[in-house]
Amino acid sequence: MKAKSKSEPLWLASILLALAGAVDSAYLAFLKFTGTVAACSDIGDCEAVNNSKYAEIGGIPLALLGLLGYLAILAFLILETRFPSWRDGLHLGVFGFTLAGTIYSVYLTYIEVFVLHAICPFCVVSAVVMLLLFVISIIRLRRLGFDN
Repeated sequence: MKAKSKSEPLWLASILLALAGAVDSAYLAFLKFTGTVAACSDIGDCEAVNNSKYAEIGGIPLALLGLLGYLAILAFLILETRFPSWRDGLHLGVFGFTLAGTIYSVYLTYIEVFVLHAICPFCVVSAVVMLLLFVISIIRLRRLGFDN
């Protein structure tokens, strides 16, 4: 397997996407905890989505779980540069987190469109960010020889 430096473009893209996802999820969590109206009222219905029964699991806002997920992905990516011997396991961890996140994002997008009949642009951003992270994780795994 080839070693990749932290300057690898896909690694950097993953870092930036994970940061963007964390900021997006943090904003949605802030809205949920404070009851603040989202800044998307002209282009979507964030309130209907963020206040629906689907926006929580066991009383925990999905936005908070999303934030924790993005922070975990970010931590795994950073740890790759600190602990090279863990690189393969950390790549698989990023793949696992992004696979789960993508599957759940598809489910939530389905709920938005077909059950709630409301779209939250910030939720869509999170879904797209997670999908991009998933695609990049597959490419990075293949480059490390996990495709055999």
